[in-house]
Amino acid sequence: METTKKIYAGDVRSASRLIRDLEDKLPQARPRLKQLFQHTGKSFIIGITGAPGAGKSTLTNALIGEFRKLNKTVGVLAVDPTSPFSGGAILGDRVRMLQHTEDEGVFIRSLATRGALGGLSQAAGDAIHVMEAMGKDVIIVETVGIGQQELDIIHHAHSVIVVLVPGMGDEIQTMKAGIMEIADVFAINKADRPGTKQLQTELTSLLSTSPLPTGSWRPPIVSIGNLYEPAGFVEKTAELMQKISDHHAHLLISGQLALRMERKALMEINDALRACILEPILNQLIESGELKSITQRVKNREADPYTEAEAIARRFLKSGEIL
Repeated sequence: METTKKIYAGDVRSASRLIRDLEDKLPQARPRLKQLFQHTGKSFIIGITGAPGAGKSTLTNALIGEFRKLNKTVGVLAVDPTSPFSGGAILGDRVRMLQHTEDEGVFIRSLATRGALGGLSQAAGDAIHVMEAMGKDVIIVETVGIGQQELDIIHHAHSVIVVLVPGMGDEIQTMKAGIMEIADVFAINKADRPGTKQLQTELTSLLSTSPLPTGSWRPPIVSIGNLYEPAGFVEKTAELMQKISDHHAHLLISGQLALRMERKALMEINDALRACILEPILNQLIESGELKSITQRVKNREADPYTEAEAIARRFLKSGEIL
């Protein structure tokens, strides 16, 4: 109980420790998260996604500054690739955001993907709840950057920013497979590079061919130039933040925010069911060595995964051994 009170008060150390325990799936972490849940749901959550090297961390860093100018408290969840040596996050994002680490109104935390395929860590949703309970006005979730698979962010964020960079190949063709549909705002970063105008034209053309109902939000495009030309960069970053704020206002007025929060709640139930049902079964199968045996049978085509899964589900559900 003492830990949850400290988190309500914005204590960074207690929040960091709980997020770490949630990542490690320690048994004491889940009851604390349950206590925190009633204090969540009030933050504005922004997702920033895009290909590796697009400059997501640079834009996140700039947006922190813009929100702090408005006296908004900010939480940042930077989902990094898992280190092949330690199993932890490679903390490149924190290095880029060092200027904000001494600001009491900003809490930055890195998470390792640990094999998650949707651009987010499996513990990301829980970490967002911890930051909400801390009372952060805005939470920015920066995904790891794995192209078309980076769609999980729509289940966590209210507004999604897709970051593009000119000259990295056929960006539009790459994005058609799904990531185009999740964008609420497009940011063309490093717009001083050759090919920016072509990228913007292609993107505008693609968006104009998508029919939208009257009153629907059409994702705006913001081109952001060189970080080392401060005046122009700051101006364009402020424009990006304004488009994000406009989208938030649209969500509130149109009633879409409630629908997105419902979608988020559905995903949270799905994740909680997976944690309660699937993970204990897998752990038992691993500890007993049975999973290895089943894997060998499936590999040798002596069994199929569907029949094996059905048999395991019947056995555990009937025996009540899951919880």
